[in-house]
This record gives sequence, C-alpha cells and structure tokens, in this order.
Amino acid sequence: MASFVYQRAKELLATAALNLGTADLRLALVMTNTTTDTEKAANTFAGFTTLDECNGASYARVDLAGVTTVRDDGNLIVYLDANDAVFTSLGAGTRQNQAALLHVHNATPGLEIPVAFIDQGGFPFDGTGANNTIQWAALGILQLTG
Repeated sequence: MASFVYQRAKELLATAALNLGTADLRLALVMTNTTTDTEKAANTFAGFTTLDECNGASYARVDLAGVTTVRDDGNLIVYLDANDAVFTSLGAGTRQNQAALLHVHNATPGLEIPVAFIDQGGFPFDGTGANNTIQWAALGILQLTG
C-alpha cells in the first residue's frame, strides 16, 4: 500500500477549512488488522470499520512539532514538514505497526479527522521497548503537486 491523503482532508483543504500549518496535527499508529488503508472516504476515525490502533506498552499518540509548509518553486511542490516523530519506549503490540495516521486532533474520541495514511519510513515494525522514530523524507510528510 502506498501513502495517501484522505478524501475529507482534500475537501477541507480545497475549501480552506483546514490549514495544515496551524492545525493540531498528531500521529496515531495502526496495526495490521486496520481498514484505514482501504477506507479513503472516512470523515472521522469513527468512520473506519476497524481502526486497530497500536496497543503496545507505553504507546501514546504523538503531537507533531515544528510543523511547516514549504513552497518549492524549483520542483513545483508544496509540502508539509515537521520534526521527526518519536514514539517513546514503544512496546510490542499484538500485531505489527503497519502505518501512521496523520490526523487533526479532536478531544472527543472518534471525531479525529484523518489527513493521511503513511506507510513509508520503516513500516511495518514491532515495538521493542526502545524509542521508535519516524523520520520524514527530504520532501516532508505530504507533497501537493499538480
């Protein structure tokens, strides 16, 4: 499976209802029984048939820090970047971690807005009790191209 942007996030971006530079963006890890890789039209986390969020010891969703948007005229790309994400002391879950879900945080569980499914950068992996770092590519987390 390749990384992709969810349909709801595309709509919110197109209508200027989502500003990736100022939104409260976070990452959740999902394991191999997830349906988040096929349900690209889900509006919220509650819209997924099976979220299958990581259940490894010390798991917690990660706030993205240092979020920036960059306009790269030479490559005709605008991309979203952030500091690398660290899942601290992540233990093994019942299944491997398949991907990270970039989402807009909501204090009400299930109402988080999925932005992107990201399965690049070392997926799948098991937690080992050590820190697991997701290191973003040179062109950031997401790329908007023509």
